[in-house]
Amino acid sequence: MPVEIVEGDITTQQVDVIVNAANTSLLGGGGVDGAIHRRGGPEILAECRKLRAGHYGRGLKVGQAVATTAGRLPARWVVHTVGPVWSDTEDRSALLADCHRNSLRVAASLGAVTVAFPAISTGIYRWPLESAAKIALETVTAELAADTSVQTVRFVLFGQQAYTVFRTHLP
Repeated sequence: MPVEIVEGDITTQQVDVIVNAANTSLLGGGGVDGAIHRRGGPEILAECRKLRAGHYGRGLKVGQAVATTAGRLPARWVVHTVGPVWSDTEDRSALLADCHRNSLRVAASLGAVTVAFPAISTGIYRWPLESAAKIALETVTAELAADTSVQTVRFVLFGQQAYTVFRTHLP
């Protein structure tokens, strides 16, 4: 099956691409973003600073994706994407889908075959886990059905609750 669901630490995944749930600054933060920057080492931050000094001077927009080295992580690249903050009054589902779609497209452009995703936007950005799982799995499944070099996507989920919710929504 091209989509896998595991409970664990995304920073330990031996894949071509680890997707980072980044913030717009690209300069590290908390949660998954902080863990990836800490474990990956200064090489990731150095490349993010170069991106900020160039095309991404104002930061990365929500839904977009960009690649850097993986530094000391057991992956070749990190693809950074900025998830949307949950809103009770505005439907931002398309932006969350864009995070997954654009991350896969960047990974494919690099020639990646295996990609690991976290549960984007479900931490500090408060996106409900059920909704995030549904959007992520539907988007990734559709993208994998298209012509892409990516063969396997692994959702690496922190905690039993996230793992169970994603397993429930796996097509």
